[in-house]
Amino acid sequence: MSEILKGAAIIGQSGGPSSVINASAYGAIKTALENENITRVLGALNGIKGILDDNIIDMGKEDPAELAHMKYTPSSALGSCRYKLKSAEEDETDYKRILEIFKKYNIRYFFYNGGNDSMDTCNKVSKYLLAHDYPCRVMGIPKTIDNDLAGTDHCPGYGSAAKYIATSVMEIYHDAHVYDTGMVTIIECMGRHAGWLTAAAALANTKGCGADLIYLPEVDFDMDSFLASVKDIYAKTKKCIVVVSEGIHDKDGRFITEYGSDLAQTKDSFGHAQLGGLASFLANVVKKETGAKVRGIELSLLQRCAAHCASQTDIEESFSAGAAAVTNAVAGVTDKMVGFERAYVDGKYVCNIKLFNLDIVANTEKKVPREWINAAGNGIEQGFIDYALPLIQGETKLEKEDSLPRFVHLAKVRA
Repeated sequence: MSEILKGAAIIGQSGGPSSVINASAYGAIKTALENENITRVLGALNGIKGILDDNIIDMGKEDPAELAHMKYTPSSALGSCRYKLKSAEEDETDYKRILEIFKKYNIRYFFYNGGNDSMDTCNKVSKYLLAHDYPCRVMGIPKTIDNDLAGTDHCPGYGSAAKYIATSVMEIYHDAHVYDTGMVTIIECMGRHAGWLTAAAALANTKGCGADLIYLPEVDFDMDSFLASVKDIYAKTKKCIVVVSEGIHDKDGRFITEYGSDLAQTKDSFGHAQLGGLASFLANVVKKETGAKVRGIELSLLQRCAAHCASQTDIEESFSAGAAAVTNAVAGVTDKMVGFERAYVDGKYVCNIKLFNLDIVANTEKKVPREWINAAGNGIEQGFIDYALPLIQGETKLEKEDSLPRFVHLAKVRA
């Protein structure tokens, strides 16, 4: 039996938000507040920066009924950050500060809720605490609409974003087909190196109102081939709907968005190029080549904050991930990320909790399997549909006031 560890727990959120990241945080917070071995539950405002800046709130001071609204509130209720910790060997300053804060509040449980880069942070903190013999159990709670974390079958947040994209494509399809005049519509989805989000557009095709062409970053993008396909479809139907990942690139690895903008030259603290504007760029190219009416649509932040269109399956799984992180940590587990394992019972989809080593998860991206993309590289195969469809099921139980969403309002009492 693992040694009982009593002390405070702290949770932080990091990276791009989602419509269900707070469901995960609430799962962890609620479970921690109910556990006798956790003496206090703290929230780090703006992720690891909140710990470094001692900007910490007491979650136990929040009204439990108000906290429950976190489950259906989009974005990161505790705030987020994009702060890259250097390796401890390179610069130990941040790590010493983190240890100082942990000792100040007697923090013995650290939960970090985020994506690839957040798991990198979680991994580094975990290894540092272990090396310095500070008893603290560290668990990563995944989130990323990009669905690109290694190991886990899927990521909290993906199902809801996929549902929003598929729904939006269906709605755009009907709007784009209302006139008897021709039109090309280009829809841009998020996805830097992995095309899971863009692939979700194919779910709309199962209902007969989807995209004609879908391009993912897993396959090199060829402008000439793209234009030929658009021209061919437009010549036959006078309509063409294209869905593209923001991160599509040519055979040399250059982002297509870089062709028409200097925006991608801008880098964040993790060295990621700022993408966007691809739909507008491609729309201009297609208009010049075809003379057709062309509309470029960038779904942008709507993909990750559309709580009104969230998958209840995604919400419940996200909550369970947060709860499992606390339960396992109290039981003695550390240095892990909570993930999901898919199973089928009597032909029905079931999601089981599975733990993964942070070493495996940190900074590793999971791509859409090539066999789920058609041979031409401009469409999606049935294998993806079978994978994604169970994840978008169920309607959100989001409470409304005056027909508007009732989101959480935290008191944020300083610890």
